[in-house]
Amino acid sequence: MEKNNIKILVVDDERGLCAGLQEALRREGYQVDAATEAAAAIKMTEERLYNLVISDVKMPELSGLELLKRVKGKSRDTMFILMTAYGTVESAVEAMKQGAYDYLTKPLDMQRLRLLVQKALEFQAIIAENSELRLRLQKRSEPSPLVGSSEKMRAIERLIDEVAGSDVTVLIEGESGTGKEIAARSIHLRSARRDHPFVSVNCAALPEHLLEAELFGHTRGAFTGAVNSRPGRFQMADRGTLFLDEIGDLSPKGQGDLLRVIEDGTFRMVGATELTRVNVRVVAATNKKLQEATAEGKFREDLFYRLQIVPIFMPPLRERAEDIPLLVETFLNHFCAKHKRGRKTLSADALQACQRFAWPGNVRQLRNAIERVVLTCHKSNIDVRDLPDFLRDQPIAASITIRPGTPLAEVEKTVIQQTLTHVTSNREEAAKILGISRRALQYKLKQYGLLET
Repeated sequence: MEKNNIKILVVDDERGLCAGLQEALRREGYQVDAATEAAAAIKMTEERLYNLVISDVKMPELSGLELLKRVKGKSRDTMFILMTAYGTVESAVEAMKQGAYDYLTKPLDMQRLRLLVQKALEFQAIIAENSELRLRLQKRSEPSPLVGSSEKMRAIERLIDEVAGSDVTVLIEGESGTGKEIAARSIHLRSARRDHPFVSVNCAALPEHLLEAELFGHTRGAFTGAVNSRPGRFQMADRGTLFLDEIGDLSPKGQGDLLRVIEDGTFRMVGATELTRVNVRVVAATNKKLQEATAEGKFREDLFYRLQIVPIFMPPLRERAEDIPLLVETFLNHFCAKHKRGRKTLSADALQACQRFAWPGNVRQLRNAIERVVLTCHKSNIDVRDLPDFLRDQPIAASITIRPGTPLAEVEKTVIQQTLTHVTSNREEAAKILGISRRALQYKLKQYGLLET
């Protein structure tokens, strides 16, 4: 990781020393915050993820060891270096037992401090190769579009859990912005392959003349400009997972090449005579209706059936509007911490405007809208007038997709749920719109398990 992406917190009740350390480490290229009180430090670590905390041991309110325990309890991946004028073997041992990386005595040797900071961060980078840590850091640094308690999202979570332990190919379908790559990464991180690479390829961005070399690699001299041999994406993903995004845009030749390697795990590098064998799990994704493309002869039927052993459909946000409050809260918390803003909430009217909107860009669009509001609105409570123009001014649309053969009870449940979500949360108004009494609506809410709607 580049130094300017590393976040360090310095904590010491000696203001001069605290400011001096902050300035010295900033000159090294790090992002450095400072606190002269443990309480302020705890608040800062709750709002921002730090790679490293450098803290004094003796402080008036809370000792450095207590601070370490509190921070490690919430973010065990944060590294700690403790400082004290009272250096003893016993306190050093205790600090290491509690999870400190190392220990420095005052007056500080700045050269040793710089070396320890470098070593602590290198150690953290090594640990970060562990998939569990990668997953924890990902959850802290980037909110997931898979957040939600709707039945559709719970079903996807269950399906991901079920297929993650196997090596079957998975086809993830859904509109752009619904979180297809996040779902693919979740499958990888819950699988036995999690300690090996997750390699992503955007098939739509690969010109046909580069496709073979990009996927399978090439030998030196295989074509003009091939100065050195270069491995392809399949070799990079060996023992791990290869994510083929926008698979529906793969050329006919690319489809044939892909089918062969999926079936027997072997291929030839461009310019090579011998076969290369790899052990790769393939997860593909598309925003196209691949079954229709197959029926029209635009996509190979044998490849389609080979890919969709387990199909996963990521629903558009308009079909899971009940997840929007939780997504909004998740994005608000994340971006307030990221941009160092105070805690913000959406008013009931603003939240209802978000739930009623159709979100053609899906979760990605909602995420971007919330980040914009966090940056532009200086109030703690965000009202409708603070929302982006497209939420305030554009006509609100919502739709319900009913597949032929859906039981009538399921249709009724969906209509009631979507009316309360997209039209009005007031049950008396909703009953009038649906043409039933409020008592009948209450009965149906209980019957369909929608009382929390």
